[in-house]
Amino acid sequence: MDWSIYKKGYIAYLMLERGLSENSISAYEDDLDKYIEWTSLHRPDLSPNSTKYTDLTEYIYYLNQLGLGEKSQARILSGLKSFFKYLLIEDIITASPADLIEGPKLRRKIPDVLSYEEIESIISAIDLSHPQGQRNRAIIETLYACGLRVSELVGLLLTNYYPDIGLIKVIGKNDKERIVPIGESAIKYINIYLNSVRRLLPKIAQGHEDFVFLNRRGKQLSRVMIFNIVKEAVKNAGINKNVSPHTFRHSFATHLVEGGADLKAVQDMLGHESITTTEIYTHLDTHYLRDTIMTYHPRNKKSAF
Repeated sequence: MDWSIYKKGYIAYLMLERGLSENSISAYEDDLDKYIEWTSLHRPDLSPNSTKYTDLTEYIYYLNQLGLGEKSQARILSGLKSFFKYLLIEDIITASPADLIEGPKLRRKIPDVLSYEEIESIISAIDLSHPQGQRNRAIIETLYACGLRVSELVGLLLTNYYPDIGLIKVIGKNDKERIVPIGESAIKYINIYLNSVRRLLPKIAQGHEDFVFLNRRGKQLSRVMIFNIVKEAVKNAGINKNVSPHTFRHSFATHLVEGGADLKAVQDMLGHESITTTEIYTHLDTHYLRDTIMTYHPRNKKSAF
């Protein structure tokens, strides 16, 4: 059975109607390709019209037998539900066989965070005498000051940087825009980088003029480069933790919540669609939890007699 015509229409739907990013579309396409490959091997006569609930449950069982993790299974199932929803919208099928399938229950992993002292240590370990030291400090200052994703950092534009009013405009997932405050320290080091490093680049590549952070060839930085910058700074600081750029995002949110910030405000700054995603940061302050128990639990209160 040739699924290509259905796949082509589905990709167009994701792009034009749902407005997803190239990375998201690629992920959905890859997951659909896995299912199509499985049908060609195990159900060669299966079509979208003839697919039943039992076919999909057998496929999920197959993924489980392959040893695929719960998160990967859940993502693939989500993609299949999206595909059959598209077929339903287009009247290619009359009912979705994926509607009644439940994915694996995902455990919410509490993310690793850095203490403020560890973040200061990492920033201090950056060699400012290095040609790119000022840029790298500005990058890490910005990651922590604004809680940005890596893609948001490398895509930060000069035209979306408003140091006079302490704000930046961020282009997040699915090209959604949000306004995020940026602190004085990050502004200070971004301005140092812009004036003493970026301005002196011999040439800026065409089409890259508006990006804040550039490499030595005057081009937009890659995601991999940000990972390498963070990895080197953490190593130089002597911190024995698995730290990635995303760790600064987790630390940003955790420190705000610990300081008493409104959870809805943190949600808006992070660009989370659901408040439940942000709520995980309320579980990280173990010192606060312990103090609460010791102060308010009746078995821990000191007797007044």
